[in-house]
Formats: sequence, structure tokens, C-alpha cells
Amino acid sequence: MSEKETTHFGYQQVDKKEKQQRVAEVFHNVAARYDLMNDLMSAGIHRLWKKITIDSSAIRAGDSVLDVAGGTGDLSKAFSRIVGPTGQVVLSDINDSMLKVGRDRLHDQGVLENLHLAQANAEQLPFADNSFQLVTISFGLRNVTDKDQAIREFHRVLKPGGRLMVLEFSKPVVPGLSKLYDLYSFTALPLMGKLVVGDSDSYRYLAESIRMHPDQATLAQMMSDAGFVQSKWDNMTGGIVALHQGFKAA
Repeated sequence: MSEKETTHFGYQQVDKKEKQQRVAEVFHNVAARYDLMNDLMSAGIHRLWKKITIDSSAIRAGDSVLDVAGGTGDLSKAFSRIVGPTGQVVLSDINDSMLKVGRDRLHDQGVLENLHLAQANAEQLPFADNSFQLVTISFGLRNVTDKDQAIREFHRVLKPGGRLMVLEFSKPVVPGLSKLYDLYSFTALPLMGKLVVGDSDSYRYLAESIRMHPDQATLAQMMSDAGFVQSKWDNMTGGIVALHQGFKAA
């Protein structure tokens, strides 16, 4: 009998089939206070990281955008306003709890006219080839079990000349920053999770998942291997976060 295929769930090795369920449980637990915790954990800086991503997207009125693992809809909300009534934005997430929070939030803000929600696995996107000018995934790729397969799917659904943008935690490049970042991540984050959400384990996993995510150069190579051209990245906040971009050949 062959051994089961395993992958990492934080620092643990688990069956690949088990990881998706365990990640789902994490986000079911944190969905209701996800936005509040993002503000607390990053001191609001995540809003700047996302604004830079949106401003760098170069999308225009009438464009079509897929926001993968879009959660509560920060990027989708902004994209919806940019593409206008002649464009469309699809907010997709594998987790129904996150989608429900996003739907209610966007509905309250009157943002749903050109925005569609789809519960979808990043590894098996239910969209036709060559459908979108832009695909984004913000702080979601590290939770995907088969990242290479997901990146290939992003390439498939992009139109020729379309752009992929991956905003994700990465590896600090400023000397001495890693130690401070580790201290914060493995002490403050679980404590905040316990106090605000009543769940320290989920935030311990999130800290571990960041450490297990590919570094900047590795992710850029993964994008190139999937067919993307002009793959590059820009570090933010000393490399704690990086914005990767690549294009589907025209």
C-alpha cells in the first residue's frame, strides 16, 4: 500500500485531503471577526498593502476581475467601483462562512450590482478559459494545498495579456526584522486571537502558515513555471509582505 500524500498544516504534516478541512475550520472560526482581527494584527497597515495592490492593478471600466480567496471583499469592493456597470467582479472563496460575511458586508454598502459571489476551490476554478483581465489573491495562497495547481488555474482563466497579482506574507529582508516578527507572531497573535475571537489555535496556525509559505524568489519561479511572463515582486514593510505580479502572454 502506498503512503498517503502529505502536506503541511502550519508546522504539522497532515494528509493532503485533511488540510482543506482543517483550513476550513480555521476560517469558519474566525470569519465573524476577521476584519477586526486584520486591523488589530497589522495596526491597520493591511489596508495600505491592499490599496497599493489595487492602485497597481491597472484595471479600467468594463474589465472583468476574479478575486480568489476574497473573503470579506476588501479588494472586490474597490474593483467593483473601478470597473463600473459595464464590468464585472467575481468574489470567490472556498469557505462559505467567509463568503456570507463578505456578502452581508457588501450588500450593506450597496456594492453588489456588478459583483458576483462564487464558492470555489482555487485549485479547480469553475470558470471558462480566458475569462478575466485580472486575477488577484490576497493573503490566501498560503492556505491552498496545491499552490502550483492553483497558479496554473489562475493562468488558465486569465485572458491573453491578463495579469495575476498575489499579495501575501513573505520573508523579511531587513536585518534583525525576522526575530522581532517571530516574537510578535508567536506571542501577540495567539493572545489577540484568544481575547478577541476566543481562539488562539487558529492564529497560531496562521503564524505558522506564513513561515511555511514560499519565499519571494520561489513564488516568482512557481509563477514562471505555470506560464506567467514578466514575473516580479515588490516587498512591503521590509518584506513581511510581498506583491507578486505576472502576465499571461498575449
